[in-house]
Amino acid sequence: MNGLGLWLRRTHRWVSMVFTLTIVANFAAMAQGVPPAWVTYAPLAPLALLLLTGLYLFVQPCLARWRTNTHHG
Repeated sequence: MNGLGLWLRRTHRWVSMVFTLTIVANFAAMAQGVPPAWVTYAPLAPLALLLLTGLYLFVQPCLARWRTNTHHG
């Protein structure tokens, strides 16, 4: 795996932990009553990063195969 792929995989793992913590904080805040808007929307930023990095990591093996087939075919 190239340097970018490794970096994105590590980033994806760390962002998933941040996302999980924001969800836990959200539920904890809801247990106390109506949470402030910033608590409710806090998971959206890590979720967007997870979407982008996850899509790249998902497509990466297909792109590698396509590149290999293109150069040898």
